[in-house]
Amino acid sequence: MAVERFPVEASHIMMFARAIGDENPVYTDPASPEAAAFGGVIAPPTFTMASSQFDPDNALRPRPGQPWFGSAKEPSGAEVVRTGRLHAEQHFEYHRPLVAGEVLTVSERDGKQWQKESKRGGTLSFEEKFFDYSNVETGELVVTARFVTVVPSQVPTQG
Repeated sequence: MAVERFPVEASHIMMFARAIGDENPVYTDPASPEAAAFGGVIAPPTFTMASSQFDPDNALRPRPGQPWFGSAKEPSGAEVVRTGRLHAEQHFEYHRPLVAGEVLTVSERDGKQWQKESKRGGTLSFEEKFFDYSNVETGELVVTARFVTVVPSQVPTQG
C-alpha cells in the first residue's frame, strides 16, 4: 500500500472511536484536558488502518460502476479470489501521538520471510510487511505498522 495523502481529520477520528466503542475524550473533545495535552484530539491506536481508503489500488475499496466483493459473500456478483493467505499478527509502533489536522504519507517495505512446519497445515510460509506513516510537511515518522501473513501449504485437517 502506498498512499500519497492521508488526511487525519477530527471528524474521522471521532467516527472511528465511536465505531470501536471507545468513549475516551482524547479522541473526541479538543477542549478536554486529555486532548489539550497533545494540542488537539489524537487518533486511537489502530486508526492508521483507515488509510487504506486513500489507496486507489486497495482491493477492499469500492469503485463506482465496478463489481466489488465487499464484506459479504459476493454482494455485487464480483468474483472472489481466494489466496489462502491469512492475517497472522499486526503491531503498531507510535513514535508520537497522531494529532488531528496532520496529513500523512504511507510507504510500504518488505520485512522477513520464514517458514515453519505444522502438524495440520503442512509448511507455513510467513511474510512480514512494514508500513511507515510520515508527516507530509516535515517528513517525521509518526507510526510504523508491522503485519505478518501466513500461507499454509495444505488445508488444515480436523482434530
